[in-house]
Amino acid sequence: MAKEAARDFARTSARDSAPKARGSGPRGEHDREGFIALVAGAAESLVRNEGYRALGMRRLAAAIGYAPNSIYNAVGDLDQVVLRVNARTLARLHTALSAVIDPERAARDNALALADAYLVFVAADPRVWSLLFEHLVAPDQPFPDWYAAALAEPVMLVDTVLAPLIVPADERRRAVAALWAALHGLASLSTSRKLAVLTPDPPRDLARLLVGRFLG
Repeated sequence: MAKEAARDFARTSARDSAPKARGSGPRGEHDREGFIALVAGAAESLVRNEGYRALGMRRLAAAIGYAPNSIYNAVGDLDQVVLRVNARTLARLHTALSAVIDPERAARDNALALADAYLVFVAADPRVWSLLFEHLVAPDQPFPDWYAAALAEPVMLVDTVLAPLIVPADERRRAVAALWAALHGLASLSTSRKLAVLTPDPPRDLARLLVGRFLG
């Protein structure tokens, strides 16, 4: 009995001391996608709370409790981190814009609703939104496929809404770009509190005037 007990104890000890299966992320605590989400979420919080200039690799690594090399290995450099944050922003923007589209409503009214929703979205999270335009990657660096897909979703949503009003595809593509650029300028002036220098009119009224005049 004593020998059997000793064997059982030895087997149990060996099993308990065997290496545990680890995840594929740094320190085995996250898989790669989970770690990327952790990094992007922390970067987003830094930008939201302190602005774009607060975002740096050492600061970000300290925020998540990892070494900077872990971020470089799993996500990439700071440009890639910013793209991950921007992809999250674009996904949220797509959700916000989709929510205001009514298939039973006239295309022009849906376009006006999109302009309203865009300004609301920007006003609710101006620092994170501005990261889409403040950070410039190297001109010879192409966007990753996953980021191009994230960027295409809200653009295609607007394209679909404008399709009944602007039939030629190439003209519609340019119209989407022009409207987005104009709304971006309006939103930038509004969130920086510089719009009042030009006019006392609310940004929503100006956005609706812009879209309404553009579409005729």
